[in-house]
Amino acid sequence: MADIILSRAAEIPDQLRIARAKSSPNLGPRILFFSGGSALNDISRSLKSYTHNSVHLITPFDSGGSSQVLRKAFNMPAVGDLRSRLMALADETELGQPDIFRLFTHRFPTDADPDTLNKEFRSIVHGQHPLMQAVSQPMRSLILTQIKAFDARRPKDFDLRNASVGNLIVAGGYFANDFNLEPVLFIMSKMVAVLGTVRAIVDDNLHIGAKLENGSVILGQRELTGKEVPPLPCPIQQLFLTNAHNRLPREAVRLPMRNRRLIRKSDVICYAPGSLFSSVIANLLPLGVGATIAERHVPKVYLPSLGTDPECPGMDLADQLEAILSALKIDAPEHVANPALVSTILCDETLYTPQIAKRLSRLGVQCVPTLLHKAENPHQYDPNKVCDALISLS
Repeated sequence: MADIILSRAAEIPDQLRIARAKSSPNLGPRILFFSGGSALNDISRSLKSYTHNSVHLITPFDSGGSSQVLRKAFNMPAVGDLRSRLMALADETELGQPDIFRLFTHRFPTDADPDTLNKEFRSIVHGQHPLMQAVSQPMRSLILTQIKAFDARRPKDFDLRNASVGNLIVAGGYFANDFNLEPVLFIMSKMVAVLGTVRAIVDDNLHIGAKLENGSVILGQRELTGKEVPPLPCPIQQLFLTNAHNRLPREAVRLPMRNRRLIRKSDVICYAPGSLFSSVIANLLPLGVGATIAERHVPKVYLPSLGTDPECPGMDLADQLEAILSALKIDAPEHVANPALVSTILCDETLYTPQIAKRLSRLGVQCVPTLLHKAENPHQYDPNKVCDALISLS
């Protein structure tokens, strides 16, 4: 009975912390995520009810999907994951900019002929499309400036099928701002009233590569994920950055000071669900990430993906943690303790076993078994349960 009373008493501060965050999300904690892809988007949408101060450092190294089309045409960083996170964090109420949100999330049809696609694109560029007409001035003119910058560079054979209008606007802003992502991300954040901060981990046009345990080398994020290509034959031994031609030394790519400041001000650091190597560890490769994380004395949480990650053949939860720690320790202070880099694993009950907990304990990392998955699908996180857990740690 005493144990039950103590357990319930321990829950009370967590419940109060959650209630306080929900009542004043503008004063909510600064939860910082290292992520990429769409795995965190549903959680991000729910997080807006808890805090307007979350920070999302996103990898711009994607080379698949719609980002692949833009990267091939313009030799530029990937913008799709950045745009989708901006939209996930946008204020979708009438207090925000719902008309701009609808424009940015619109995609061209996948089955239309080139003439139909070009006709719709021209109507957007000339401000005649209903979605563009719905945007009030002066925002419409500002958006048109970005899309026209894209149009001025667009190859005649550019494939518009399934293209996101938001991605094209970001690309245009990238060109209009001297090939820098940071200014256009700032502008778009203001346009859709983003309730948080979204930044690329670095503002560079780079790719990722991997050395596998069998000694082979694979270049490009698309080749690693097992989504558009066959799965990897064996685990990844090491991830690295490349300029598409040569492997770059770690000191060649440095974490920008603006992102160091965000890490230093964070209340919780979270290694988010998603493809372990191309979405999470890719963000840890720039010089300075591990050292800056080690400096900050806050909870540092790994929230592993549910289900199967094609990038992790034969790897269990402890192996995944060791991969994260290895990437961080390359530039962390010598002899840094593991908890200074990852202190806790929020482990859904479907992933937890006593054997895994024992291995994690040997690594000095606390494993917290928690019911986090959706009732109807054990392979998907319940966004509200995850947000409750993260806020409780803040």
